[in-house]
Amino acid sequence: MKKIKLSLFVKVLIAIALGAAAGMIAPDWLVRLFKTFNVLFAQLLKFIVPLLVLGLVTPAIYGLGKGAGKMLLTVVGVAYVSTVMAGLFAFGSASAFFPSILEVGDLQTDAAAAKTFDPYIDLKIKPLCDMLTALCLSFMIGICCIYIKGEALKSWFDEFGEVVKMTIEKAIIPLMPLYIFTMMCEMSASGKMAVVMGTGAKVIATGVVLSILYLVIQYAIAGAIAGKNPFKCLWNMFPAYLTGFSICSSSAVIPVTTECTRKNGVSEEVANFVVPLCSNVHMCGSVIKLATTAVAVALMMGQPISFGLFLNFMLILAVATVASPGVMSGVLMASVGFLESILGFTPEMTALLMAIYLALDGYGPACNVTGDGAIALGVDRFFRK
Repeated sequence: MKKIKLSLFVKVLIAIALGAAAGMIAPDWLVRLFKTFNVLFAQLLKFIVPLLVLGLVTPAIYGLGKGAGKMLLTVVGVAYVSTVMAGLFAFGSASAFFPSILEVGDLQTDAAAAKTFDPYIDLKIKPLCDMLTALCLSFMIGICCIYIKGEALKSWFDEFGEVVKMTIEKAIIPLMPLYIFTMMCEMSASGKMAVVMGTGAKVIATGVVLSILYLVIQYAIAGAIAGKNPFKCLWNMFPAYLTGFSICSSSAVIPVTTECTRKNGVSEEVANFVVPLCSNVHMCGSVIKLATTAVAVALMMGQPISFGLFLNFMLILAVATVASPGVMSGVLMASVGFLESILGFTPEMTALLMAIYLALDGYGPACNVTGDGAIALGVDRFFRK
């Protein structure tokens, strides 16, 4: 019999289902064992992602030639506009919908009571540099190689890129479903799924629906620009969506997002350039999630937010989120100061927002990485040559 090969999409689905079921029956010692693998693999991801940027973005930049600068400005500009528009879209939709379904006291901070599991081994693998440092170094080396014709340096980075690709293909991608399984198992065993199904379900469900609607809008625009079926392209990105949903990190999903983007017909050079860059500057899903939750909390506390105030908040937050990738709930951490200084949130309101935001953290990063594929589609249409 021929060996049955399952697609990454099917493997991720199975991992999510098995992890959720196993968490309900697994003893604490087994969940801690899974947690140990989860922590070690997460450290490996944090180590490999900056190297991935150096190994893929640098060759992509000098491979693009003197058009790299224009492409960089285009991608960053589109990502910033998309992030801001996502927040405004969520704000307008939530402001219109929530008054009919929410009342003061509807949400509870049950997430604080969730059970925690400690790993048996907590090994720290420090990355050589952080993501922003890797990006800046890639831009500097890639652009300079175009003008100085550094063939030796190009050859080194080409070979280094192949090493990174082999590590991803032979180690990271095959182990990703197991990583997702351990993540879901811990989430189920700790009782966080019960929180999701509790009083915060209305807000969370609204955020999920809005994020999916925004993805449909993104791919409708990108499909029209690229001359491709938007729904087929969106379906091809589903493994990246599920992986982002499970891992809760935009930067950690770069290998899967890049692979899905190529399936949509995006050239390898453009995919290797756009996806790692967008993982740092395109946070559409996370700001939808934050905006939806902020509107709900403000409404229930009798402190509704005006459009002008929220626009000011979004224009600043879209810049601050650049420092958030690679950190679980990084956008939330980056926004805390602005919630209080711009929107006037009290510490109690911020704590309530954090409880709901963290109850189901995955759909924000899932929307982020899927939206990166839409930007890559549009950029490929103009910069493919």
